[in-house]
Amino acid sequence: MTHPSRTLSAIFIMLWLTGCAGTPPLTATPAPATETPTPLAATPTATPLPSPTATETPMTAVPVPRPLLLAHYMPWYQTPEVSGYWGWHWTMNHFDPAQKDAQGRPQIASHYMPLTGPYDSADPAVLEYQVLLMKLSGIDGVIVDWYGIEEFWDYGVLNRATGKLFEALKKAGLQFVICYEDQTIKHMVDNKHLPVADVYTHGQAVMRYLQDTWFGDAAYLKAEGRPVLLTFGPQYYKNAADWEKLFAVLETKPVFVTLDKRLGTVATSSFPWPPMWASKDGVLTQAALEDYLNAFYTKTAGDAYRVGGAFPGFHDIYKEAGVGEGYGYLDAREGETFRFTLDLALQHSPHVIQLITWNDYGEGTIIEPTEEFGYRYLEMVQTARRTMAVENEAFTFTPEDLRLPLRLFTLRKTYAGDAAVNARLDEAAAALLSGDVARAAAILADYP
Repeated sequence: MTHPSRTLSAIFIMLWLTGCAGTPPLTATPAPATETPTPLAATPTATPLPSPTATETPMTAVPVPRPLLLAHYMPWYQTPEVSGYWGWHWTMNHFDPAQKDAQGRPQIASHYMPLTGPYDSADPAVLEYQVLLMKLSGIDGVIVDWYGIEEFWDYGVLNRATGKLFEALKKAGLQFVICYEDQTIKHMVDNKHLPVADVYTHGQAVMRYLQDTWFGDAAYLKAEGRPVLLTFGPQYYKNAADWEKLFAVLETKPVFVTLDKRLGTVATSSFPWPPMWASKDGVLTQAALEDYLNAFYTKTAGDAYRVGGAFPGFHDIYKEAGVGEGYGYLDAREGETFRFTLDLALQHSPHVIQLITWNDYGEGTIIEPTEEFGYRYLEMVQTARRTMAVENEAFTFTPEDLRLPLRLFTLRKTYAGDAAVNARLDEAAAALLSGDVARAAAILADYP
């Protein structure tokens, strides 16, 4: 089963879709719609493998006290204030955030506007704001959509932003995990950046980087002592033997989770995603959504490690941006779609529920607060989190508490050059992270 929202299209321009067929270069102009990609013959075939060095202990399906709530996160936004330019995911080479729309708001590549306005994924004030919101809403951490380590297109930029996010998460006591986009290999091969002969050595270098940089971190998600690794696909290393070869250089084989369908014996399980491929006449119906999710949870019921999914809807901007026809529409139904998908995931008691997504503005799957729906989705996460209470794990944050991180963010910007004020704001942030909401609110109230 494939997901056209991120798989390779027969039309080369679809390679440029945000979160769909790959992150575009920072300065490149999309190719004409008539140009077609390099044939998939460049995809590697399975070859004899060396004796693996990675250790693997078979997993057992152990019940969990409660599912972890992890938000799928995009680290791919840039602004002139921080990075010196507007990144493609705000513009899609069509919109100009420096210009205002009819409502006086920046023109961005989305139907939705974050409460902060368009932001930079490397901005410390933004990361503080987002992590505090996660903490106060009951989200346990993030699953980062990750494009690897190469200085090609903006992959290196996204990798560095990911590292900054992880540091902010660790300060908050939250967890993180990687969802690797192996489609990046095809883009590098097609653009003569990576020889086909080197695709395995590159993939192994990526695995070593993950092992050396994040897998061993106490905040990295583990299952029975093994790091968890997701992939959005696979889209390039399509055979189980390909991944066995990549994992052979690791000390411990990861718990590998693939999209929709478990990949042979190399993967432990799979995860769901909005099935926009099932849209009819541009709309994904409630019946089609239910059929997909019920079938998914049935086929993964016996897996040793299970990942569910919850999402608010789907409303992409691709047609308006001129980069494609779009992938259909899933009605948010004033929050009922998110409530339904979250409740259904909870009924199946997975190890992880992936919240899809924190901030994919291009596809309109955001749960981060926006001008259009405010704090609706985070309040719903809070409600669900209270129903998941387990021994020695009280959750006491309220909807009113969710408003404090935006107040803190606004003050960070207002008093950016004032060291004394920012020292006090540091105290407010620390109070929020420790659960002392009253103290944080009192500090923030001291400033106009």
